[in-house]
Amino acid sequence: MSASRRPGKSVSRIKTGSFERRLSLTRAGLYAGTRMASHMATNWFSNREKREQKHRAMLSSQARFLVDELGQLKGSVVKIGQVMALYGEHFLPDEVTEALHTLEDQTTSLEWSAIERVLKEELGAARLAELEVDPEPIGAASLGQVHRAVRRSDGLELVLKVQYPGVADAVDSDLNSVAQLLKIARLVSFGPEFNDWLEEVRDMMHREVDYRLEARTTEKFREMLASDPRFIVPRVLQEYSSAHVIASTYEHGHSVSSGPVKELPLERRSALGKAALELFFRELFVWGEIQTDPNFGNYRIRIAGEEGQDPGYDRIVLLDFGAVQSYSDRFLNPVRQMIQASYEQDLEAVIDGGVKLRFMSLDWPRDVLETFGNVCMSVLEPLASDHEQWPDYAINGRGEYRWKQSDLPSRVARQAARSAISRYFRVPPKEFVFLNRKLIGVYTFVAVLHSEFNGEPLLRKYLYDEDASATSQSTKA
Repeated sequence: MSASRRPGKSVSRIKTGSFERRLSLTRAGLYAGTRMASHMATNWFSNREKREQKHRAMLSSQARFLVDELGQLKGSVVKIGQVMALYGEHFLPDEVTEALHTLEDQTTSLEWSAIERVLKEELGAARLAELEVDPEPIGAASLGQVHRAVRRSDGLELVLKVQYPGVADAVDSDLNSVAQLLKIARLVSFGPEFNDWLEEVRDMMHREVDYRLEARTTEKFREMLASDPRFIVPRVLQEYSSAHVIASTYEHGHSVSSGPVKELPLERRSALGKAALELFFRELFVWGEIQTDPNFGNYRIRIAGEEGQDPGYDRIVLLDFGAVQSYSDRFLNPVRQMIQASYEQDLEAVIDGGVKLRFMSLDWPRDVLETFGNVCMSVLEPLASDHEQWPDYAINGRGEYRWKQSDLPSRVARQAARSAISRYFRVPPKEFVFLNRKLIGVYTFVAVLHSEFNGEPLLRKYLYDEDASATSQSTKA
């Protein structure tokens, strides 16, 4: 959840009663289903090209209508829609994911009187009286909102993340209702893969509303990163936290795309990019616990020399640990194998890893397997030892990789689209969908910083336990 002040509309309550919400969603689904049935009946007599064109237009219209309905309900329904937008590209039509992405723009908050009631119920009037809470939220999201506060006794600056009343209890019924709505509206075909993915979304949603788990995870990450001065993790204050409130120290910083960050010298921006990449490697190769939410609102940049205790480093502030997932070595080992094999240009080992992860099959034609393997290998371009394959526009005068100018994600997507692999591609395991989104998020983070550096030394550090000279280049001013 973003920590920047976002003025906007507020509401006095959120519909969280299961009957009330199911009724709204059922009405929307039946209406959308009737519209789709009517469309299919009248579209039957058009030629194939016009049928396809009209069908896609109808899908887009259906999706926009349903998103409008979801947006009016707020709470976990909106969060479910946002999660589906991020991770549903393998299951939902493009028109649906595009429409669902618009849910991310909603900034409606809950009125202070309702939030104050939650705080009094959760903390007690006496404990709450120890704090001076700003009634204006600095961040509002689908499941809750954030308020700044000051402890009266010593002036300690805090943030209170307050969960909207009733959303935790509504997760299961909301998810079931949204899935049923998509089915009634004929926007998705149910099958084993979709059902497995739906259960992963369910698990993710339950983790998102489990504030005690998030508080423990935040403290765990703070301890794991305590010896690395490049990162700041807020300290949780248990005395002001509960099942529906997380209190933590307020950690100031700038958004990743802000002017002050863009104006930093290239060396310092590149050092921040290296820190972000290494954090991902540490999550993947060492901890097996990965923050899977790529939202830039979860990160801030504290610039050296600004207020607060400052060791002279530009630092990354890490916020919101509700989307951290733990992965087993049974899943991660084939992923690590594919990364190492891609770096070593071992196509057979890349294919073997893809087969182990169940989204490649030895039944495929040999040329399709090789093409898919090569697409996977191209993802590691910024980490490669062979710089001869880099496009000229992706290299600076010092032979360093230019993450933004490389346009790597688009080039990989075009490479995949030109091949025949889409006809054979299997839906990847649900864990891989979330991990892939995280990888894209890391690449985007580094690119937005306009960092320029070669990732190979960092990768070798975690593949072969080498002392990477690149990691010794701090984010010092």
